[in-house]
Amino acid sequence: MTDPSASRSSGAAGGAVRASGESASAGGGAHEKPYTLAIDIGGTGLKASVLDKAGQMVEDRVRVATRYPCPPQAMVDALVKLVQPLASFDRISAGFPGVVREGKIRTAPHFVTKSGPGSAVQPELLAAWRDFDLAGALASSLGKPCRVANDADLQGAAVVKGSGLELVVTLGTGVGTGLFDQGRLAPHLEIAHHPFRKGQTYNEQLGDEALNEIGEKKWNKRVKKAIECLHSLLNYDHCYIGGGNSRHVSVDLGRDVSLVDNSAGILGGIWLWDPARGME
Repeated sequence: MTDPSASRSSGAAGGAVRASGESASAGGGAHEKPYTLAIDIGGTGLKASVLDKAGQMVEDRVRVATRYPCPPQAMVDALVKLVQPLASFDRISAGFPGVVREGKIRTAPHFVTKSGPGSAVQPELLAAWRDFDLAGALASSLGKPCRVANDADLQGAAVVKGSGLELVVTLGTGVGTGLFDQGRLAPHLEIAHHPFRKGQTYNEQLGDEALNEIGEKKWNKRVKKAIECLHSLLNYDHCYIGGGNSRHVSVDLGRDVSLVDNSAGILGGIWLWDPARGME
């Protein structure tokens, strides 16, 4: 299993926090336009940066903690506030942890709960998020065209090599997956909500709650079993594991599995505007 060294960052619940060391080009060299505001929406944190034409960060990302309860307008307001310190941009990309179709939210597992993942689902939040036009709301609030995709799909666009069948798995508040065939995004599958073991889903067995409850040793055994199951299901050529909790992966997952930097959730934003990735 390949494990490149990766810089990680944490955010405070107050204002936006800049994460140093994640942009190799930030503050140096010329950046070509168009500039893309890339937003990574997570159940634990909201992150953003601005990317140049080549997909390099123009400046370091900013981050704030996700606050609950989180109805759609509260999310939009938080993102608008988050990106205020960043450079001007020409377009917007956002990765969202749920099913997204044509910029509209079909499922929002984290944000329909009272106080975050693991807490009770609120019917009014479930109704509010269903078919919410997040792309339209962000475009209206920020004054630039916006595209929204599943966060794991977006992260995958930043790391896949474009050869064979490639699977991306994100380990964070929950579990995300993205599948690419010869570099092009395949139809999104919510594998995280499919039964995995002992009557529970991948989300329930591998998410933040499970990691905190059972500890890293047992959690790593589950990760290994999950990757084995996904390999049997998909017969992928290579698997990339990202997300905030990928830093806890210590078990050997084989030569066809790599750990990738969590910043890929932002860096993938450039590809949401590239027809070659099949994400337009």
